[in-house]
Amino acid sequence: MQPYRRFFCYKHAFLKEEDEKHEQEEEQEEQEQGEQEQEEQEQEEQEQEEEEQGEQEQEEQEQEEREQEKQEQEEQEQGEQEQEEQEQEEQEQEEQEQEEQEQEEQEQEEQ
Repeated sequence: MQPYRRFFCYKHAFLKEEDEKHEQEEEQEEQEQGEQEQEEQEQEEQEQEEEEQGEQEQEEQEQEEREQEKQEQEEQEQGEQEQEEQEQEEQEQEEQEQEEQEQEEQEQEEQ
């Protein structure tokens, strides 16, 4: 009876050890899987951040371009307005000179 008992004790110890090994392996697998999932999640978040940053930079660039176009248009309009004012001033000056010349001629005729 004694040898059987020893055999069962060894068997029990062996099975217990096998169970513990198996449990450790499962825990390690779960841990590795968890770490992998976390890495994937972090990578996804980073890609999303980069994408959002890219979109934001593109928006800012488009806004800068719109502002630059607006400024160029305003400068062009201002240039056209200044040119119109200058032409108007020249025309008024010509008219005034013509009036003065006519007045001089009239005064000369009267004399």
